[in-house]
Amino acid sequence: MPQDQFSIQENPQDMEALPKLSEPHNTTVVPYPVPSNPQSVLRPSLFPITLKFEEVAYKVSLEQKGCCWDGTWSTKEKTILKGITGMVCPGEILAMLGPSGSGKTTLLTALGGRLTGKLSGKITYNGKPFSGAVKRRTGFVAQNDILYPHLTVAETLVFTALLRLPGTLTQDEKVQHAEDVITELGLTRCRNSMIGGPLFRGISGGEKKRVSIGQEMLVNPSLLLLDEPTSGLDSTTALRIMTTVKQLASGGRTVITTIHQPSSRLYHMFDKVILLSEGCPIYHGPASAALDYFSSIGFSTSVTVNPADLLLDLANGIAPDLEHISEQGGLQGNAEKEQKSVREALISAYDKNIDTRLKAELRSLDANNYSYNRDASARNARKKEQWSTSGWQQFKVLLRRGLKERRYEAFNRLRIYQVVSAAVLAGLLWWQTPTSHIQDRIALLFFFSVFWGFFPLYNAVFTFPQERSMLIKERSSGMYRLSSYFLARTAGDLPMELALPTTFVFIIYWMGGLKPDPTTFILSWLIVLYSVLVSQSLGLAFGAILMDVKQATTLASVTTLVFLIAGGYYVQQIPPFIVWLKYLSYSFYCYKLLLGVQYKENDYYECSNGTMCRVIDFPAVRSVGLNGLWVDVAIMALMLIGYRLIAFLALHRVQVRTVR
Repeated sequence: MPQDQFSIQENPQDMEALPKLSEPHNTTVVPYPVPSNPQSVLRPSLFPITLKFEEVAYKVSLEQKGCCWDGTWSTKEKTILKGITGMVCPGEILAMLGPSGSGKTTLLTALGGRLTGKLSGKITYNGKPFSGAVKRRTGFVAQNDILYPHLTVAETLVFTALLRLPGTLTQDEKVQHAEDVITELGLTRCRNSMIGGPLFRGISGGEKKRVSIGQEMLVNPSLLLLDEPTSGLDSTTALRIMTTVKQLASGGRTVITTIHQPSSRLYHMFDKVILLSEGCPIYHGPASAALDYFSSIGFSTSVTVNPADLLLDLANGIAPDLEHISEQGGLQGNAEKEQKSVREALISAYDKNIDTRLKAELRSLDANNYSYNRDASARNARKKEQWSTSGWQQFKVLLRRGLKERRYEAFNRLRIYQVVSAAVLAGLLWWQTPTSHIQDRIALLFFFSVFWGFFPLYNAVFTFPQERSMLIKERSSGMYRLSSYFLARTAGDLPMELALPTTFVFIIYWMGGLKPDPTTFILSWLIVLYSVLVSQSLGLAFGAILMDVKQATTLASVTTLVFLIAGGYYVQQIPPFIVWLKYLSYSFYCYKLLLGVQYKENDYYECSNGTMCRVIDFPAVRSVGLNGLWVDVAIMALMLIGYRLIAFLALHRVQVRTVR
């Protein structure tokens, strides 16, 4: 096709006919009945926000490709956003359209103050940069619905209300507000149904999306950001979701949404549209004027189509008259050149007809010119952070929520069967071991330390990686302190983490014929629980540092193998240059403490017929000793505190790196 077909067709009459790009577009909304209620969650926004962004660009560093000739590593950067400018006012819906990989979600995340990396440009909210006050008035609905699967719809919204609504409201008022949200969003029918997850069926996709929107509507946000709210939904459900969003915008909220391929009914709900192609804007303006604009620059179609379909074709570099190229057998290389030419023509047209005019309009409306500095604004947001509720209230709500969510996982029948069957089998193998069989008795004590040194470790490794997305979502919205979450999460695991070893000890201790003294039994039980807490702490640290289940499990496997070998039972004469390994093993200290409460230095056992030998002279006992037990308790205490402190700091690092 000749190149001149992609040149910009300037027609003064057509250009004058285009409306101003900042004019709101009055659309006809397909009715979706929403109950009328004076206390409606669809009430007007109290703090309208006008969002402006100018020359927003974003780059990411790719992996290192190799070493240069001078010995330095070379890195490559990829530009995701390339100077995007726009504005959206209260009461408007701005839709970001474009093919996959065009930068829609990245731009949305940047506008929500949640993007890290090399972000440049100017983003203002009512003429000011991002701050804690804006953060508290912003609702962000991610593309994937991040919800706890074992909570019901009502529980999900009530717990969110208890955490996010201000402390000036009573608990009953917060619960009532959550009930209002359930009613307004049409969730009454499924209010007592579980959300559901990959392993069991719950509510539908549309209902999950409305729950996600409801979580943000609890705080009556002035700015609402939605990432692909209709993704994976049928057309009817998508219409209901967008109609609800339109109702929210009509209350004076500023709404920005990304959407991949809307139907014509959805498209006509949008007030403004930004069309992106490989990170570059090719249109910004009223949704109703998009077809007229592209027709004025030489890209028109003679057939009636969904405007969104035509816009997406153009964003992919496919002009209306080029759709027949593949059918005519055109070469792939030629098609790619044609698409590149289309994109270049569209970008050139945007720079000439829209960009300059839009920037001039923004400057005329900007009384104060604030430069956007992401790092400075993030520090300012954190410095002025104000929490809706106290740390103690957050801890109590998070603890209750955690217990409700994990009641099915923690009290899993398979897990209980695993522990009880292991205890019974071990008890039968060591059934009433005579005191003269000291090697078997010591082996039983070592089994105590190994089993409850490793079992909690592997369970704890999964804790934080599995909740990573939820933690990022809730922390980025300022829902609670990290310390409240950490304490509630670890405290919520204690009932099951301590109940199982208690059952284990009660079964195997008496079946194994260990010292039948109540004091010795209680001390042995407490030592096992102590070891469980230390082991769990190390697992939490591994999971928080790596935030990847496979990597954390691999590291835990190597660690447990080292601790097993250096635990003081298998290898009793460790070479001096590597003897320090056993002092890193909490299993070694647990094993030594169990020996210390079972035996004293002056205890004897029958080593042969009629011959009594000192317990301390037995090789497996002599290698660890029976002295300095309180020192061992103190060392395990340092491990307990140190590992949990490392886990907390690692979580803080992940949150800052991801959300700042």
